[in-house]
Amino acid sequence: MTLVDLVAALMFIGVIAYALFGGADFGTGLWDLTAGGDRTGGPLRAQIDRSLGPVWEANHVWLIYILVFLWTAFPTGFAAMMRTLFVPFLLAGLGIVLRGAAFAFRKFSATLRAARLHGVVFASSSILTPFVFGMIVGAIASGRVPAEDTGDLWRSWTGPTSWIGGVLAMLTCAFLAATYLAADADRAGDGDLARSVGAKALWSGVVTGVAAIAAAITIELDAETLAGNLHTRGLPLVIISAGCGAVSLWLLSQQQWAWARVAAAGAVAAIVVGWGVAQYPDLLVDELTLADAAGADATLVGLVIVFALAAVTAVPSLIWLYVLVNQPSWWGRRPSTEG
Repeated sequence: MTLVDLVAALMFIGVIAYALFGGADFGTGLWDLTAGGDRTGGPLRAQIDRSLGPVWEANHVWLIYILVFLWTAFPTGFAAMMRTLFVPFLLAGLGIVLRGAAFAFRKFSATLRAARLHGVVFASSSILTPFVFGMIVGAIASGRVPAEDTGDLWRSWTGPTSWIGGVLAMLTCAFLAATYLAADADRAGDGDLARSVGAKALWSGVVTGVAAIAAAITIELDAETLAGNLHTRGLPLVIISAGCGAVSLWLLSQQQWAWARVAAAGAVAAIVVGWGVAQYPDLLVDELTLADAAGADATLVGLVIVFALAAVTAVPSLIWLYVLVNQPSWWGRRPSTEG
């Protein structure tokens, strides 16, 4: 493994983490929006607030991590992405800001009308943001981002792979969110809510699987380089993802919420890694390799050192946060003392 490959792998760790943690956060938007009226949707919205409250800001650390690595380690590629994909990146940034502000303001709204407005903004921006991120990935994966010139500011990210990528990203986030929320509701002792959200997770998982098949067909027709690599070195990860997805659906049908959460995360992680493996060694498919986009060796070594320092400072703090919010005391329950 070269130094460039090592730095790219370290950056991709952030991509996986953001997909698993940030993706689940974004996915709550769909369920918040479709939860129903104030009375019927109250329990689910309260669960969303309880689940997201401690972690929604922390999960964006992964996005910052990705961007810092990208523009520092691969400045040529970062510049090319920003030139051509300025519009979708702007939309994603706007969605993140609006989502965060609305989520915070909803809790302190002076009137019910204001709370509803903030809720709609939170939900709609939570749906928009992963959709746009999926379109960005589709643009890169289909070779529509040139390395030297500025690509078309609209058609570059509105091709077939981008559209199906956006749909798949949005559905995947919704599936993750529902699966995680079912496990959280069960941990909080609300079996009825767990079963209700678990049913949403089950059918959204089926829909996501259908979208994944549609994505595979679209990639075959629109992103030949990526498709060819998915047939070879990326194939084992695609199979693992499909297997984990099927297991998660079975576990959801058996109301094994905690294990379903693990399997769903495995399915998403596997397909994200499969995409990375299939795209390697390109940063911009058919346009720019990682090696050609990389900065100076001294910069790359510095990033490796920074990663090592973060691994012993920031990462343990994040792990401790996740451990705390999964304790029975956080959910208002005492650990069982029964044998």
